[in-house]
Amino acid sequence: MIFDPPLVPATLVRRYKRFLFDAVLDDGRDITGFCPNTGSMRGLTTPGARIWLSHHDAPNRKYSHAFELIEADETIVGVNTALPNRLAEEAILAGLIPALADFAVLKREQRYGRNSRIDILLQDPAKGSVHVEVKNVHFTREAGLAEFPDSVTTRGAKHLDEMGDLVETGFRAAMLFVVQRADCKRLKICGDLDPGYGRAFNRAIARGVEAYAIRCALDPFKIVPESLIPIDEDGLRAL
Repeated sequence: MIFDPPLVPATLVRRYKRFLFDAVLDDGRDITGFCPNTGSMRGLTTPGARIWLSHHDAPNRKYSHAFELIEADETIVGVNTALPNRLAEEAILAGLIPALADFAVLKREQRYGRNSRIDILLQDPAKGSVHVEVKNVHFTREAGLAEFPDSVTTRGAKHLDEMGDLVETGFRAAMLFVVQRADCKRLKICGDLDPGYGRAFNRAIARGVEAYAIRCALDPFKIVPESLIPIDEDGLRAL
């Protein structure tokens, strides 16, 4: 995924009210912008951090700048939670996930379960279908280890249970974690911050839900899905 037009560099002043941030552009202008991430963004809101913003001229937008990238832990991290579905699609179409490769049809945002939508539906006359739920990952507390979630997500646990239901009715279902940082070599389900999600992940895997994690390479010009990384399940079974 190429950033077109190019991103605008800035310095973060603060992120607040979940949807807003203040920053100083390189030309000295103070701006307030939209933060396309309603999560906790643990470790990614340090005042004075180098950030990169997309700029939008649409007259109906209240804020013309949106928070896209931040430099943290000596790497660039993507914070926009609207991008992982697109990155997941690119990874699947590029064949980076062999178990999800070479399907005839890829659809986005399809209804399923109890009034839910699946992020990606793969269909093929020979292979059947796979429901793919995509999650954005940018949290880390240990060098080389990405973690999800970074806060409690009851909605995420609900989706895991619904995907287990799909498997038990004869469909394939897969979780795809998109890691928007290049400094992580594996991913761990963060059961200490959200035991409910950890238990739901255990249930889903036991019922046959598949799980994959893709690491992305990032710079101020692009985000590129790069490679599969392993999911570390150590300690989950005790939850």
